[in-house]
Amino acid sequence: MEDVKNISLIIEPDPRLRQPTQKVDEVSPKLLEVFNSMAKIMEQFDGIGLAGPQVGLLKKIIIIDVETIAREEGKELPKKRYLKIINPLIISTSKEVCMMEEGCLSVPTIYYEIERPKTIKVSFMDENGDNIELEADGLLARCIEHEIDHLNGKLFIDYLSPLKKRMVINKLKKMKV
Repeated sequence: MEDVKNISLIIEPDPRLRQPTQKVDEVSPKLLEVFNSMAKIMEQFDGIGLAGPQVGLLKKIIIIDVETIAREEGKELPKKRYLKIINPLIISTSKEVCMMEEGCLSVPTIYYEIERPKTIKVSFMDENGDNIELEADGLLARCIEHEIDHLNGKLFIDYLSPLKKRMVINKLKKMKV
């Protein structure tokens, strides 16, 4: 795995955001360091989710701030602040969809209403190497779907019309972030 000391947030149109990611074979101390670094970056930029490609790591890893999500939705706080997801796979999605505003740390200052399935079932490996199946709804489902898109080289702006997407990318280029 790459040197974790040098990871930092990357911004669209960086080509690394569009590259395919690789499965993680095992949980290692270095991977746990990567998750810690990702958590710090996510906190620094007030995010609730971050995927490997957003910090230049082309691995199927995601970290989600489930404590903040629970607070925002008025739900019971989880035992751990972060959900660490390795090699996620969406098993099923609801037919019912919902619109919700999305933003992205790799697409700063841009927010749009995006339609996604309301509930999902996802399988993944956690930071202990255990296989987990999780049913999620609301903001957690939205966040997991958004971050899995990153692992597949897709950003939320890809759901926009070509004209809106081009406008967003031009705005980001002018910002020179």
